[in-house]
Amino acid sequence: MKQIAFIIFSLLFLFAIAQEPTPAQVVETQLHAYNSGDIDRFMSVFSEDITLWNLGDTIPWATGYERVKEVYKHLFDASPNLHSTVVNRSIIGNKVIDYERIIGRNSGDVLNLVMIYEVRDGKIFRATAVRE
Repeated sequence: MKQIAFIIFSLLFLFAIAQEPTPAQVVETQLHAYNSGDIDRFMSVFSEDITLWNLGDTIPWATGYERVKEVYKHLFDASPNLHSTVVNRSIIGNKVIDYERIIGRNSGDVLNLVMIYEVRDGKIFRATAVRE
């Protein structure tokens, strides 16, 4: 009886740790990495086929893991005090919609925007910005 209980407990434990993170958890990991300027951790939640969009555009402004890494590496290097605060977050299925306030940019400007992150298989595969 103890062996069966142990096996059941072990299987439940393995199932719990094997589950992929929720879309909100993926985006939260991305946010913390963004705020710490940790490019490797930041990129760990993006898919190889990531695309970055501005709402209403017909083509993405950045495509692919390496290009997105290059863009954000430059941003992190140029703006070491970069920090995004989520003012509001909504989750609809695999989409996480954040209203963000970003400070610490090299330009000195405060940026308010809405980001729509789409998550598939535990990775962000599309991020769309709605800018002021």
